[in-house]
Amino acid sequence: MDTVEHARLREDALRAANWKRWGPYLPERQWGTVREDYSANGDAWRYFPHEQARSRAYRWGEDGLLGFTDRECRLCFGLALWNHQDPILKERLFGLANHEGNHGEDVKEEFLYIDSTPTHSWAKAMYRYPQRRFPYEALLEENRKRDRSQPEYELPDTGVFAESRYFDVFIEYAKAGPNDLLIRIRAINRGPESAPLDLLPALWFRNTWIWGCRHEGCTLKPVITMATGDHLLTQHDTLEPFRFEAEGATAASWIFTENETNTGLLFGVPSYTNFTKDAFHRYLIDGDSTAINPAQRGTKAGILSRHLLAPGEEVIRRFRLRAESTNLEPAFGATFDALMDQRQAEADAYHRAIEPDSATPEERAIFRQARAGLLWSKQFYHYIVPDWLAGDPTLPKPPQGHQEGPNREWTHVYSRDVISMPDKWEYPWFAAWDLAFHMVPFAEIDPEFAKSQMILLLREWYMHPNGQMPAYEWNFSDVNPPVHAWAAWRIYKITGERGARDRCFLESVFQKLLLNFTWWVNRKDPEGRNLFAGGFLGLDNIGVFDRSHALPGGGTLSQADGTAWMAFYAGTMLSIALELAKENSASEDMASKFFEHFIQIADAINHLGGSGLWDEEDGFYYDMYKNGSGEQRLRTRSLVGLIPLIAVEVMVEEETSRLKGFSKRLEWFIRFRPDLVERISLCERALCGQTGHTLRILAIPSRARLERILRYLCDEEEFLSPYGIRSLSRYHAKHPYQLKIDGQEYRVGYVPGESDSWLFGGNSNWRGPVWFPINYLIIEALERYYHFYGESFQ
Repeated sequence: MDTVEHARLREDALRAANWKRWGPYLPERQWGTVREDYSANGDAWRYFPHEQARSRAYRWGEDGLLGFTDRECRLCFGLALWNHQDPILKERLFGLANHEGNHGEDVKEEFLYIDSTPTHSWAKAMYRYPQRRFPYEALLEENRKRDRSQPEYELPDTGVFAESRYFDVFIEYAKAGPNDLLIRIRAINRGPESAPLDLLPALWFRNTWIWGCRHEGCTLKPVITMATGDHLLTQHDTLEPFRFEAEGATAASWIFTENETNTGLLFGVPSYTNFTKDAFHRYLIDGDSTAINPAQRGTKAGILSRHLLAPGEEVIRRFRLRAESTNLEPAFGATFDALMDQRQAEADAYHRAIEPDSATPEERAIFRQARAGLLWSKQFYHYIVPDWLAGDPTLPKPPQGHQEGPNREWTHVYSRDVISMPDKWEYPWFAAWDLAFHMVPFAEIDPEFAKSQMILLLREWYMHPNGQMPAYEWNFSDVNPPVHAWAAWRIYKITGERGARDRCFLESVFQKLLLNFTWWVNRKDPEGRNLFAGGFLGLDNIGVFDRSHALPGGGTLSQADGTAWMAFYAGTMLSIALELAKENSASEDMASKFFEHFIQIADAINHLGGSGLWDEEDGFYYDMYKNGSGEQRLRTRSLVGLIPLIAVEVMVEEETSRLKGFSKRLEWFIRFRPDLVERISLCERALCGQTGHTLRILAIPSRARLERILRYLCDEEEFLSPYGIRSLSRYHAKHPYQLKIDGQEYRVGYVPGESDSWLFGGNSNWRGPVWFPINYLIIEALERYYHFYGESFQ
């Protein structure tokens, strides 16, 4: 498996060539994020809404339409379009905030990430632009009218695309070298009549000069200047000079402004310059010729071409962004398209090489589309919490409530990194467990990137000194399920054959995860009973109430999923320690530690107080709520009670017996703690499973309890759907769970789509859909059970 793209990946990993310096690292949305919110009440959506995005300079990042930027987001490139109907120049994607939609935040556009290689030597995307006026008001008004029982009102529902009256605008990027980017834009009129389209690709610098900051990344004001009619030159403190060229351009084609806030428009305070961020909008749509700089210089430049496209007609525009120090061969001509074709062919070869030979054409198309989504969702993420809390020297001090908001305990966070995001519009910030899940498929695509991302959130500028990992931007202190160890263990095995795996990576992750595991034990087991109450844990959307906040009635909660996640964590750390112990006997003690952690947690969830969190009558695991009136099980059949299935590890006796220290401790435990060993599924069988080895299994459910849980899992009236395991049992459609505490009723009912409750806010709240990552973990667990039980368990 050695293609040209694989060679580029090796060069980049060895720092022989900086192939990943430029990529699709530009967010699709910077407005409405916590980083840009300096309000007293933490209402990020209202503090920086979409209407202000075209006129207000961002503090912590940039956004653009299907754009590219360097890995420090200094110089940005993106699309801008106008159909001569819209009231807004189309420079970024529009969508609804939580308070505007009937199902939470949601992008209301039609666009597609089509292709990319891991180094972004080739990348392609498409935006579908209506020829009619974009229905901003209709989307807002109709979605506000609808309740949660109705579907969302989407862009095609407005009729704006009727009769195919739209342009498909394709953008393609290809690298001639690490600092030589070829760009081709192709717009096609799909409609039945001629229609106008203005293309205005833009190049601009992120504003790093106006804030008065002194940390790394703050610069003197850069500049983009006209060199000749067909190209521009850039100057920046920390980025070498670049040349931006446009095929067929003349001096009259270029327009210039500054990436500065229009304070007069937004705040009634005179702007220090008339050349503001929204100048291109003012120039094209308002007809304000004074908005652009006649001196043809600034921090933002665009090249305007105006077209009237007949039905089916297309227009192609070519651009090139390259360092002045590169070989300045002719920018365009036949070699331009030939190199584009070559990079696409190299992308074809790369993707074929990493796909199974048995894959069908349809499967290959799905694989490639999925990879495109992952690769395009990388994003430059910038957030320095102390600066954000205190405000910037040149701006008014934020209100008092701002300093008291989320993340105030995370003043060590200093982020200026490219990170894989859940989504660059709806979720343009990292989430710890989303990142871990993403990196497992990324390990097949770009092993070094996958490993570096797993290490990143464990670094001292992310991980809290107490060992907690930041959850996500809205609240770093919230708690995501601890899947980091599992993902690192999977990536370690995926990215190398036996005997040639990256043990340095595994050991580095393991050492930092020791701190995180200790944080969990100290902070999330308040009574020291090995029953955990982690808070959010990803499953509040199927719970009775929001577990991240104080519980009603002054109660406390022992969580079946929180406890099982910790057993899963301990089991994975045990497997990692056993692997490291093969070459370093010091890790045997850590293996013993995590073995005993697993045993203690499994015993607690099964037997503490008699039956732990297991309900013998129902044959299922439930959360336990306790207040002054006593204890009661929260009898919702949901993923909460299925998570215990995934806490299972299988050990090969022939391998563990070579580890003398661990084996001795294991034998002692079996001999002198039968009270624990007999209560969990810890067994030894000769020639068990399908391996021919002697195996031991550590699992939360015994075989008998596993059988009972699987009856629910495999029942189509409970969890099993045609598309996977439901988050909430279908049983609750006719039998909703109801709970009364202090006169208030709490209710959970099955809903196949998003919830009819706003309990956890917006579209975070599910009551039944298939949750793909948990399905993946369950399937992996069932494979491990099969590895041990073999054909004896049908």
